[in-house]
Amino acid sequence: MTDINFIKKISSLNNNVQPNSFVRNQEANNSAFKEILNEKIQSEIVFSKHASERIRERNIELSDDVTEKLNEAADQAKDKGLKNVLVMIDNQAFIISTMHNKVITAVNSNDLKENIFTNIDGAVIK
Repeated sequence: MTDINFIKKISSLNNNVQPNSFVRNQEANNSAFKEILNEKIQSEIVFSKHASERIRERNIELSDDVTEKLNEAADQAKDKGLKNVLVMIDNQAFIISTMHNKVITAVNSNDLKENIFTNIDGAVIK
């Protein structure tokens, strides 16, 4: 038997094999899990390298409450069609890109004085 005939014979065997219900259910579960995970990842705010450095340098505390407010603000801004938004939380400022769901920079209350924010579409105050 030539190599090509052998390959054709093997590939035709694959066409006749039907996956059992266990495999199909497992594939469906994996697909559902992937969808939920992707939704969660896309809806959670992330911090750019620059923002992470500013948060560390400026001793900005990121509690669960602040993170939750940032996520809410990003969702509200996105619903209004804003792309780059200033979010004020407890005398701290965060610039968020709603297109990438990412905090671009952060400013504490000490550095807010005499500061000008440019290239923003709007503001959310929490």
